[in-house]
Amino acid sequence: MAHPAAPPPSGPLRFRRHAPTPGIWIAIVCALPLCGCSFDLGSWGSDKPQQQAETKPTDNISARSVSDAQGYATHGQALAKSGNNEEALAEFERALALDPYNVRALYGRGLIRQAEKEHQQAIEDFTAANGLSPQKAEPLLARANSYFALDKSKEAMADLDEAVQADPNSALAWSSRGAAYERLGDKANASISYSRALALRPKDEAARSGLARTGG
Repeated sequence: MAHPAAPPPSGPLRFRRHAPTPGIWIAIVCALPLCGCSFDLGSWGSDKPQQQAETKPTDNISARSVSDAQGYATHGQALAKSGNNEEALAEFERALALDPYNVRALYGRGLIRQAEKEHQQAIEDFTAANGLSPQKAEPLLARANSYFALDKSKEAMADLDEAVQADPNSALAWSSRGAAYERLGDKANASISYSRALALRPKDEAARSGLARTGG
């Protein structure tokens, strides 16, 4: 059963920026098959790509192509979860050849590229996925991982801040943000984030431990 959403803060979220620390790397707090977030995107990709296709008639994307792309993307997800990344990548590529706006395929390909340390290409895929589903936190969390890998801490922290605004009810986003701010030495923002994560997911032991470390 889903836990009730945490009550909104009494005022607007205020994020204090700290100078980025060169070379810092965080492990985003995910249960992940790769070094980004989970391949399981739930109901993603069934509505947004169709809307995009309708607004771009010159692309000539048929309803059949959109449907077939979904099938390839779903199969790619299953392959990736079982560790068959090469075959999964081929399925994502097939999906995107039919429908360049398939969010599942963009996100899945980005995770595989991230695992292969092709971070700039991964960032491009996550950016495209985020543009098609701006209400989702996952592409932002994954892109933050790649930004950190490229020593772009400022961009990574901006993505984590945006992720909790895009989906304030995502315990994963709040916990990930808390871990990042803790590693940057910002205990105040880390404590706030861990607290929000626990309000949404009371059994989140990683967030609970983080809160204890940051004085919450």
